Amino acid sequence: MSRLFGSVRARATLAATLVVAVALVAAGTAVLLSLRSNLLGEAGTQAERSAREVATVLAVGTPYADLSLDVDDRPVQVVDDDGVLVAASEDLERISGTGVDAVKPQPAASPGGEHDDDADDDDDDSGESLEPGEIGGRITVSDGSATIDGDTEDYRFAAVPVKTDDRGTLTVYAGAPLSAEHGAVNTALTVMLIGFPLLLAVVAWVTWLVTRRALRPVEGIRREMAAITASEDLARRVPVPDTHDEVARLATTTNETLAALESSVERQRGFVADASHELRSPIASLRTQLEVAAAHPELLDLDGAVADTVRLQRLAADLLLLARLDAGERPAEARVDLAALAREAAEGRTGVRVRGAEGPVSVAGSRGQLGRVLANLLDNAQRHARSAVEVTVRRDGDAVVAAVADDGDGVPAADRERPFERFVRLDAARSRDDGGAGLGLAIARDVAVRHGGTLTVHDAPAGGALFELRLPGDRAGTARDM
Repeated sequence: MSRLFGSVRARATLAATLVVAVALVAAGTAVLLSLRSNLLGEAGTQAERSAREVATVLAVGTPYADLSLDVDDRPVQVVDDDGVLVAASEDLERISGTGVDAVKPQPAASPGGEHDDDADDDDDDSGESLEPGEIGGRITVSDGSATIDGDTEDYRFAAVPVKTDDRGTLTVYAGAPLSAEHGAVNTALTVMLIGFPLLLAVVAWVTWLVTRRALRPVEGIRREMAAITASEDLARRVPVPDTHDEVARLATTTNETLAALESSVERQRGFVADASHELRSPIASLRTQLEVAAAHPELLDLDGAVADTVRLQRLAADLLLLARLDAGERPAEARVDLAALAREAAEGRTGVRVRGAEGPVSVAGSRGQLGRVLANLLDNAQRHARSAVEVTVRRDGDAVVAAVADDGDGVPAADRERPFERFVRLDAARSRDDGGAGLGLAIARDVAVRHGGTLTVHDAPAGGALFELRLPGDRAGTARDM
C-alpha cells in the first residue's frame, strides 16, 4: 500500500477522489432527503384533499349508504366518536396506520335517528371545539398500508374531523399512495449509484493527468539533479520551466543553490591547493635542516629551524581559524573594550601609536578573534610602513571604528579588494619568509563579517594605506559607561 501511494501524483489523485466522493455522497443524501420530504408532503396534501371531500359530504348530513368512498381507488374510513368504523371503501380488505383496523362498517343510525345528545357537546379528539357542519382545521398525518382489491401498498393517511348535526363528531381517514415517492427515490438512488462511480472515475483520471503534467518539470529537475550528483559537475543547472509558478521558483532556487555550492567547492579546492603549496615550503626547509643536522650536527642552523617551525605553527593556526570561520562558527557574545584591545595589540611594537577615546569603547564579540584582527592589521601596516603606524579607535554614531594607517606606498584603487583574498600578495617581489602566507587580511575580514561589521581599505592621510574596521557598538555597554 505504501508503494501504491508512494508518489505525489497517486496521493493527489486519491485525495481529490475522496474529497469529491464525500461531496457527492453529502449532496446525494441531501437531494434524496429533500426529494422524499417533498413527495411525502405532496402525498399528505393529496390525502388531506380526499379526506376533506368526504368530510364535506358528511357535514351536510349525507347518509353513510349514500357516500361515494371510492376516491381514486384510495382507502377511506369514517370513524365515530367511539372509534367505531361507520363507513369504509367498498374494496378495502386490510388497513393499518389509522388506529382502526376494521374494514367492515358497523350498523349506525342514519340521519334523523337517535344519537347521544351528550356527544354533541363533546369536543373531537383533536382538541378543537367544532360547530355542527364544521370541518376541523387540525389535520393528523400518519403512515401505514392498505390492501384494496388484492393490491397492497404503502399510504400516507390524513385524519380530518367533521361535526354533524345528528351523528356527533366523525373522523375521516383518507390515504394517498406512496408508490410514487418510493419510485422516485429509488430511481434517484439508482442513478446516483450508477453515476457517482463513473463521475469519480473521471475525476481520478483527470486529476492523474493534470498532476502528471504539473509534476513533469519537477521530474526534470530530479533527473538533472541525479545526473549532477553522478557526474559531480556542479557547473550544470536544472531546467527552469517557463511557467512563473512555484515549480519555476523551485528550479531557480535550486540553480542558485548549485551556484553557491559550486563557488564554495571551488573556493575550498583553491584553499586546499594554496594551503598545500604554502605548507610545502616551511616543511621542506625544516626537513632539509634536520637532515643536514643529522648528517653534520655542527652545521645545524638552530635559529632557522625555529623560525621555520614558528612560521609553520602560525600558518597551521591561520588555516584552522579559517576552517572554523568557513564552518559558520559564531563569535562569543562577550563585551570587549576595543580601545584597550588596540593598546594591547600595539604594546611592544616599534613605531606604532594609539590614539582616540580615553574611556572604554565596547563592542560585542570574541576577544580573541577581535584581537587577532587588530594584530593582523598591525602586522600588515608595519610590513609596508616606512616609519610610523597609527591606530585610532573612535565611536561613529552607533558604530565603533578602529583605523590602522601607515605611511607606506598604499594600495591602488583598482586592487583594494585583492588584499582580502586568501593567499594573495600584492607585492610579488616579497619573499614568502618576509611577507607571510597572505592570510592575515583575509582572516581579518572574515572575522569582521562574522561580527556583523566591515573591513575596508582607503588612502591614509600620510599617503599610505588606511584599513578601517567598523563594528556595531555594544549599546548595553555604552549605557553602563555613561
